[in-house]
Amino acid sequence: MSQPKQTLEPASTAYPSFLPENTLLLNAVGEGIYGFDLAGNAVFINPAAERMTGWKNAELLGKNIHECHHHSHADGSHYPREDCPIFNTLKDGIAREIDQDVFWRKDGSSFPVHYTSTPVYKDNKLVGVVAIFRDISIQKQTEASLRQALSQVQALSERLTSENHYLQAELADKSGDMGISGKSPAIQEMLKQIQLVANTDSTVLICGENGTGKELVARNLHRLSHRRDKPMISVNCAAFSAALLESELFGHEKGAFTGATHRRKGRFELADGGTLFLDEVAELSLQAQSKLLRVIQEQTFERVGGSDTLKVDIRLVAASHHNLLKRVEQGLFRMDLFYRLNVFPINVPPLRERLGDIPSLVADILPKLNHKLGKKIRAVSQKGLAKLASYTWPGNVRELQNLLEREAILAQGELLHIGTMPSTSSPQTGALPTLAEAEAALILRTLKQLNWRIAGDKGAARLLGVPPSTLRSRMQKLGIQRQASE
Repeated sequence: MSQPKQTLEPASTAYPSFLPENTLLLNAVGEGIYGFDLAGNAVFINPAAERMTGWKNAELLGKNIHECHHHSHADGSHYPREDCPIFNTLKDGIAREIDQDVFWRKDGSSFPVHYTSTPVYKDNKLVGVVAIFRDISIQKQTEASLRQALSQVQALSERLTSENHYLQAELADKSGDMGISGKSPAIQEMLKQIQLVANTDSTVLICGENGTGKELVARNLHRLSHRRDKPMISVNCAAFSAALLESELFGHEKGAFTGATHRRKGRFELADGGTLFLDEVAELSLQAQSKLLRVIQEQTFERVGGSDTLKVDIRLVAASHHNLLKRVEQGLFRMDLFYRLNVFPINVPPLRERLGDIPSLVADILPKLNHKLGKKIRAVSQKGLAKLASYTWPGNVRELQNLLEREAILAQGELLHIGTMPSTSSPQTGALPTLAEAEAALILRTLKQLNWRIAGDKGAARLLGVPPSTLRSRMQKLGIQRQASE
């Protein structure tokens, strides 16, 4: 706040009785020094004070200095004279020390100061006050720089700690070769698609049955991309409740909910600059789907319980064993989100469609089993390979891994002999709905038949044999909502 120019008449330069006649020492010190009489007018100003404020000795002697350079607070608001510590010392004779204040220069600019106001007594009678001050601008700038540096260090430390937590957990489970085994046409076509899209930032939707290796595809997409030096963060959307999943994805602020004792970064923040892999994305609640859609569109989000908008740069890869279009028809998945995710779909073929890859898969799995179990198995017998090739593998590659591990535990020699294979009457296509899907489909079909009436004698709750409150709770959990067109 600029101080209007004041025309001040020169005053006498004679020193008051309470200051020593020899003022050479006061004039030589680097701190600014003012002497005030009992009326609060300046009676002494040393050269350091002149240099710091721009006001000359002759301009201020005999005048009220508060109105010249102490008239406003740092924010420009008025600073009443009666609140000034220096003038309060004149009233009560009590010394004061202030380190959160500013003085205003003659040119209208201000600077932070540390000052003391000390009463002066002569013959046990208060005769004036001496104020000593110094410019602490450099100190304040240094403190601000240190606070900023500490804040950056703390933020980096939090990020590194969080990344280390996730990466260590993933390394413990995902160590070893990241190659995709097999030379079948289906696998070669899939590898070609991976090569085409890997080095772009396009969103990829990986579709395939459980156990086909969708996460392995995602890891290869990341490894072949320009983001390979940044983290790939994975989250299984089916492993968390709807409330916890939002916190897991977007993070939360301290106090956002019961148990949130500190701020926590979500997977989106941890994946900044890298790749975020959302496995079983169909399990997202409709509310989480809405937030995910916004992040994809704007690359921004807020932590749970927070109001600050955070911006991230991520490459999104999603996967699901569900038919997402069918989920859209059932009202369990947003259509706009489906089209956002389905930019570049990659289908992972089930093992029954590439039985010729079993020898390659076995050769890739056995060294890992030997390392894990301390075995020295060289190969599977020819008869064993024939048994493996005659099976339909409803559990796909994961089932093959589990079967080989079981047989390796029982094996006594270097050649693995396959025992009795699991019985199966027909190839499993993975088309059977889950219990939640079947329940959702039944509820949705009943509601549509009854024009979405829930309670009453002709309501869906009565027909389904449950209380209306229970039906509403199940609808919320399953994400069933009436569309505007219905």
